[in-house]
Amino acid sequence: QVELVESGGGLVQPGGSLRLSCSASGNTHKFNVGGWYRQAPGKQRELVAGIGMGGKLNYADSVKGRFTISRDGMKNIMYLQMDKLNPEDTGVYYCNVNVHLWDLFGSKWNGPYEYWGQGTQVTVSS
Repeated sequence: QVELVESGGGLVQPGGSLRLSCSASGNTHKFNVGGWYRQAPGKQRELVAGIGMGGKLNYADSVKGRFTISRDGMKNIMYLQMDKLNPEDTGVYYCNVNVHLWDLFGSKWNGPYEYWGQGTQVTVSS
């Protein structure tokens, strides 16, 4: 099992910045792909930014040039730097990872498995 804990959300004025963090803990795991999703009130959850195979980064058109996703493999933390925020960025932000888990007894990797964080609220308002 892997537990994901997000932090860094809050209330910010339009044009401001926030940095979200997603810390992974639990069983020894190997990161495959991951990303940040958001869910605005009354809307479906959507991918905002992702880290694909080989570390390829991808962004929703609405956040390109304003958001930056990154990951610290040593600390097992994934970040989302959000700049030039606007009210349309308001929502609950969730981190998601796809990993393999180390099977200590079998001495092998199992998976892949997918995990979600509990979400952190981001509100952009004056």
